[in-house]
Amino acid sequence: MVQYSTEKKLAILSDAAKYDASCASSGSTKRDSRVGKSLGSNEGSGICHAYAPDGRCISLLKILMTNFCIYDCTYCVNRVSSNVARARFSVDEVVKLTIDFYRRNYIEGLFLSSGVIRSPDATMSDMVQIARRLRKEENFRGYIHLKTIPDAAPELIAEAGLLADRLSINVELPTDAAVAQHAPEKDPSQIRKAMADVRLRKQEAKDRSFTGKRPPRFAPAGQSTQMIVGADGSNDATILGQSTRLYSGYKLKRVYYSAFSPIPDSSAKLPLISPPLQREHRLYQADWLLRFYGFELGEITSVTPDGNLDLEIDPKLAWALQHRELFPLDVNRASREMLLRVPGFGTKTVGRILSTRRHRHVRYEDITRMGGSMKKARAFVTAGGWTPGALTDSADLRARFAPPPEQLSLL
Repeated sequence: MVQYSTEKKLAILSDAAKYDASCASSGSTKRDSRVGKSLGSNEGSGICHAYAPDGRCISLLKILMTNFCIYDCTYCVNRVSSNVARARFSVDEVVKLTIDFYRRNYIEGLFLSSGVIRSPDATMSDMVQIARRLRKEENFRGYIHLKTIPDAAPELIAEAGLLADRLSINVELPTDAAVAQHAPEKDPSQIRKAMADVRLRKQEAKDRSFTGKRPPRFAPAGQSTQMIVGADGSNDATILGQSTRLYSGYKLKRVYYSAFSPIPDSSAKLPLISPPLQREHRLYQADWLLRFYGFELGEITSVTPDGNLDLEIDPKLAWALQHRELFPLDVNRASREMLLRVPGFGTKTVGRILSTRRHRHVRYEDITRMGGSMKKARAFVTAGGWTPGALTDSADLRARFAPPPEQLSLL
């Protein structure tokens, strides 16, 4: 095996970690300050951002312990048959990197994942040892997110939950059939069992003993999961339906959607729904509507006949355009539930409207000050000094929001 410097390992294993979703949707275009006279870059690896339980945005060192793996999942760039540069950090190296980065104020925590080497237990044991060393020996109080291995011994996952702020166990793909086809060495029932164990242990950690003593905290930031989208033929209705079941069944904090892109050396013929990052972005938007805006799954996914989301416009706008008979809404009279369905209105804007209208009539300019995007909302609401007239029912309303057509390159 080639011996790499720590710097080279960091380059390889931070780049390999970009496939592990740990924050909100990607979907932005690549920008690099090395091209032209510009400042900053959004395509570097190694540092990602996540949100703490109290809402703070924190910077994390995001790496794999190793990108060696004994599994051969067809959608994974690090699968055993993939021809990629391999590297592996020792326990000491990960601990030292984390502490050095933290002391330089580069990061506030660690996001650690890994390929499976030797066995699930051996890999999980090393990851737990890293977290234990950081907490017990280095007195590290920063945020730790561990990607756990469902096939590992329950006691290892249990110890991980006592050391880490958040645990995540990947469900991999939207359906059991897809897992059987593309990741046959993984067992969906074992994945669900491991997730259920984490949920139970977290619940037990909230219960005080008969003496009133509270047990040690277990994964205080909860658990999350990741789902690869686009590697199988599942439509968005299937993906979001699975997410809904996961949220309710395992009390997850987040389901992360990771857009599948073909791997250059892949011999597997996997379907690709294009553009993958735009689809990922729309799934995050729909997920948010289901969790916080009172939408039902069927309402969002019935807009198109194939059960997929409209890639050109966001899901709330797509729904509103399909239900124009409900609009325009009077912002001074409409219910909270209906105001949340207005394109361009977020939960904070709706809360401000409801609070303000108790005292006075809400006008068009008030909504703008409250944070509402009237560029989207103006066709769907009436307010003091504003009525959309025939705009709500205009034939070209969708075209006002959809991106303009582009000439495709022939090269």
